[in-house]
Amino acid sequence: MRIGIVILPDRRWADASRRWRLAEEFGFDHAWTYDHLGWRDLVDGPWFDAVPTLTAAAMVTSRIRLGTYVASPNFRHPVHFAREVTALDDISGGRLVLGLGAGGIGFDSAVLGAPELTPRARVDRFAEFLELFDGILRQPATTWSGSWYSAVDARNDPGPVQQPRPPFVVAANGPRALRLAARYGDGWVTTGPQADSAEEWWRAVAEIRDRFHAACESAGRPLESVDRYLNLDSSPVYSMTSVDAFTEATGRARELGFTDVITHWPRESSWYAGDEKVLEAVAAELPRLTNR
Repeated sequence: MRIGIVILPDRRWADASRRWRLAEEFGFDHAWTYDHLGWRDLVDGPWFDAVPTLTAAAMVTSRIRLGTYVASPNFRHPVHFAREVTALDDISGGRLVLGLGAGGIGFDSAVLGAPELTPRARVDRFAEFLELFDGILRQPATTWSGSWYSAVDARNDPGPVQQPRPPFVVAANGPRALRLAARYGDGWVTTGPQADSAEEWWRAVAEIRDRFHAACESAGRPLESVDRYLNLDSSPVYSMTSVDAFTEATGRARELGFTDVITHWPRESSWYAGDEKVLEAVAAELPRLTNR
C-alpha cells in the first residue's frame, strides 16, 4: 500500500512550500495538487495554477512523486500540456504522475465561456484527449485532426525523462471512462459516488472496483499491471478526522485491492477541515500502514 496526499493550491508559495517539504519528510509516497482554474466555493478565495506549483514543489523535494489531481480537457490542450509535462518531468527528475479526468461541470467548464457539455460529450472529448496526448508524448512529431482537437507537426523533443511517457492515472467511475482507464491508464483512480453514509460509499466503491476489474479483463490488461488509487476523502467521513479513521479507511481500501490511497492536507475550515496534529500523528503511523 502506498499513501499520497493532496495539497490544495490555495496558499502563496512562501507558506505552501512548507507543506510540500513536510509531505516528503513525513514519508508520503506521492503528493498531488488540484488542476483547476477554481474549485467549488473556494473559487472566491486565493487559488494558484497546478503546473508552476508542481514545478516549485519539485525544487524543494527529491524523492516524493508529484501529480496533477486531475488535469482535464476543460482547459488543457494536449499540444501545450505535453510541453508543460515534458518540462515538469525533467525538472522533477522523472517524478511526475499525471492524474487525468474527463472534467466536470462548474467553474472550470464555464469560465472560458464554452457551452456546458453533456456527460456523453465530455467522455467523447476525453477519449480523444487521451489518444492525442498519449501520442504526442510517445512520438517525435504528431499531426492530428479530430472532432475536438487538431495538431500540426506537434513536436516531442527532447521527450520526457520517464519513457515512453510519465504514467497516466485515469480518473473513472462510469462504464466508458473505466474502459478508457483500462486502455490508457498506468493507474486508475476513483472517488466513488456521492453517498449519505460511509457504509453506502464503501459498498459502491466495491462495485466500481468490480467493474474496473471487468474492464481490464475485456481490454486484455492484467490487473496487476495497473495501479489502483482510491480517494479516501470522497467518503462522507474525512480520513484525517483521526488516526483511527485513517487507519480504518486505509485498511478497507487494502482489503478491496487498492494499491494506493489519497488523503488531503487538513485545512482550517470548509473542505477538509481538520487539525495538522492529526496529520502528524498519521505520518508517524505510515511505516506500519504501508508495511515498510
